[in-house]
Amino acid sequence: MGNSDTKLHFRKAVIQLTTKTQPVEATDDAFWDQFWTSAISVQDVFALVPAAEIRAVREESPSNLATLCFKAVERLVQAADSGCPSEKERRIVVNCTRLLTRILPYIFEDADWRGFFWSTIPGASRGGDPAEEIRSIDSCEYIWEAGVGFAQSPPLNYVHDLHRTELLKLLLTCFSEAMYLPPSSDSKVINPWVAFFCSAENRHTLPLFTSLLNVVCGYDPVGYGVPYNHLLFSDSREQLVEQALQVLVVALEHEAGSAASSALQALDASASPTADEEEKGPAGPDNLFVNYLSRIHREEDLSFILRGLTQLLNNPLIQTYLPRSTKKIQFHQELLILFWKFCDFNKKFLFFVLKSSDVLEMLVPILFYLNDARADQSRVGLVHIGVFILLLLSGERNFGVRLNKPYTLRVPMDIPVFTGTHADLLIVIFHKVITSGHQRLHPLFDCLLTIIVNISPYLKSLSMVAANKLLHLLEAFSAPWFLLSAQRHHHLVFFLLEVFNNIIQYQFDGNSNLVYAIIRKRNVFHQLANLPTDKESIQNALQRKKPGVSRVNSADSEATEDSKPAEPAEPGALKASLEATPGIDKITEKAQVSKDGTMVTVPHSPCDGSAIDGASDTESNSERDPEAHRSSRSRMSSVSSVSVWSASPDWLLSWKTRLPLQTIMRLLQVLVPQVEKICIDKGLTDESEILKFLQHGTLVGLLPVPHPILIRKYQANAGTAMWFRTYMWGVIYLRNVDPPIWYDTDIRLFEIQRI
Repeated sequence: MGNSDTKLHFRKAVIQLTTKTQPVEATDDAFWDQFWTSAISVQDVFALVPAAEIRAVREESPSNLATLCFKAVERLVQAADSGCPSEKERRIVVNCTRLLTRILPYIFEDADWRGFFWSTIPGASRGGDPAEEIRSIDSCEYIWEAGVGFAQSPPLNYVHDLHRTELLKLLLTCFSEAMYLPPSSDSKVINPWVAFFCSAENRHTLPLFTSLLNVVCGYDPVGYGVPYNHLLFSDSREQLVEQALQVLVVALEHEAGSAASSALQALDASASPTADEEEKGPAGPDNLFVNYLSRIHREEDLSFILRGLTQLLNNPLIQTYLPRSTKKIQFHQELLILFWKFCDFNKKFLFFVLKSSDVLEMLVPILFYLNDARADQSRVGLVHIGVFILLLLSGERNFGVRLNKPYTLRVPMDIPVFTGTHADLLIVIFHKVITSGHQRLHPLFDCLLTIIVNISPYLKSLSMVAANKLLHLLEAFSAPWFLLSAQRHHHLVFFLLEVFNNIIQYQFDGNSNLVYAIIRKRNVFHQLANLPTDKESIQNALQRKKPGVSRVNSADSEATEDSKPAEPAEPGALKASLEATPGIDKITEKAQVSKDGTMVTVPHSPCDGSAIDGASDTESNSERDPEAHRSSRSRMSSVSSVSVWSASPDWLLSWKTRLPLQTIMRLLQVLVPQVEKICIDKGLTDESEILKFLQHGTLVGLLPVPHPILIRKYQANAGTAMWFRTYMWGVIYLRNVDPPIWYDTDIRLFEIQRI
């Protein structure tokens, strides 16, 4: 912290700037140097340069604010050219960095100022000539950490870490212009700062990309595991990792367009396109960060990245005998965004993740976060991104296969104790999210069930706990009052029936627990098949509506893991608003699994999207109406139904006739009499004996012709791109509170709400 005299001197300079009515000349170095020659902390800069005074200068003395920014940037350029050989020059760089970090958000909130940094200053050359020794340096030799593309690990330097953190914070502030624009799904709206930073114009893109990536993936928060070491020593590397991660996920914004070339031309008014450029059209350079990420392919590099991400994501799950003895990181949301971008942009990475059981090292922490955050409305975004990642993974066959590995860890979660697989864990936690999650998670129900549908053909043996959870969901979602209370609620039933059909047709052997659960709950299927469709019955069902979504009997009476229950948000907590997520039909496309395991995209039928769009794809074509081949559009929310809509007999009949019940009814028709007979003949009352009988049973030749396996694969679109941008910047806003870079500025991308 600067001493009181230093602070007073700095504060006087700020007051002089805010009270001067006449422009101060850029050549008046004695005046401008007051802002960056003193040793003053970033907290003091934010305290001594109040928001009201920045806005006052912006409105009343715009030329002085422009000159302040120009002079600060000028000093940074001079420092970059000289290499900062002296302590005084390094202090100037740090102070200019802090001052610009403080001021930039107030420039971005005013639309008239946004082009300021891209304008040409009269008499100023663009960039100037750096010293020859600086230009001749190969910056790839100065990558910050060993890892991708760099084998040497430089010695840790506390001061370097702090300085890099400050510079990255300023870079992130520059990128944050996106927060001051309203949400738009227009893919042509591109962040010029990111476009320029990640373009070929920046000759340091490769070492910067690898430095940021390696710093994140090479970070070990636990170190040698000395208990309470994080309380004894400050960790400068953690701050650097957090800022590097945030800059990295923002820089990986992938948009098509020519914003980079536009930004470059704005910087250089004399630039005119060459004949070649005019011939090629306005494509502009690609985002090189995305380019480099998409080309990572060496096994050792992919392993380094996956190992780094899984180690960090599993860090909050570490259990020790000494309470709070191990450092717990807080940037798991940014890590999930980075993992998402890797899977989305680099298919080699996605296949590498799925080719071994390493994917389960990602699955368990994601499920932990879903369970932990389910009741907290301030963490709805965290649940969303976890679900989106699992939706993306579930589109690949290997994910479903890997889930059959036994789950032997004991992560602290308030879920029933069970013996089973990772698939059981996923189903149990999804059931928790649906039955005891915050109401703002209702629109995710279709995504959660789509994931279970995608993995269901590969699940070899569900536990009794997981089987009962699935049947409980069907029982809850098929309750007449729930089915009839919103236009799309029936889709949830279609999804669950598809799950049961997939398992019966493709994994009957080994799934005696599920078969037994279906037999026990056979009345649910019979009630569905006999659902009355007359107007009077519909009205009677709606009058019996119960509060909440399927909370009846949803509380687990079983013993749970050693963990406290999920808790709601603390009063007064801040949360960032989110864009609405597109419906499941908008973010997925169907693919049919052929006999050799490859997937063939299923074209949309002409009747997709019509009012009668609930038909299932889980019955063979010979067993159902051929018109039933349509996508399951299931954007569901118990509160999303249009107020003028009400259930009608025609609407109910339109989807009831397409319920895919043939396979299940045939199973019940064959097995129920057998089970009843053996119970009577042998006097069986023990569940285990019935299960033993079912394990040796067979339905070969008795079921309808197996339906083709259909997978709903995630497809990127403008709606999800906008959701991710909003979520990412909301996380960054809320995580940067010391100093509070964007607090009390006119953010337009989202709203900050106090719970």
